[in-house]
Amino acid sequence: MAYIIDRCGGQGPARLGAMPLHPGPESVPRARRWFRRFIAPYNPACSVDDCTLMISELVTNAILYGRSDETWLVRVEWYREGTSLRVEVHNPGFPANVRMRHPEANDAHGRGLLLVDSIADSWHSGPSRFGGTMVAFMVADAWPV
Repeated sequence: MAYIIDRCGGQGPARLGAMPLHPGPESVPRARRWFRRFIAPYNPACSVDDCTLMISELVTNAILYGRSDETWLVRVEWYREGTSLRVEVHNPGFPANVRMRHPEANDAHGRGLLLVDSIADSWHSGPSRFGGTMVAFMVADAWPV
């Protein structure tokens, strides 16, 4: 279930949308579809393809590295901050474990954060307000001034 919350015009960042996802492989394409569908009415000037690629990588990482003894969800939220787009992915993993790897050419995994780092204007990780880990990326100039 995805939903849109539009608070544009208020102070600070405006949450444009959010989606809770079950921690399974089917959630990666679902996240791409929902993001495309719910960001479209806001007419971003940035590459939606690039954003969906980065979301795919972060949701995949959240599913692979999220840990909890209880039932849990991956949460994806996106915000407008002035002319920038910020996307956050939350999971119950440990914030200290987020790190960019430098895989060998023949390694099958380990390039997700490298892709985010090369496409986004910035990214960071830290504790999630839901508990666990949050990884976010920013795309500057996602909307014209």
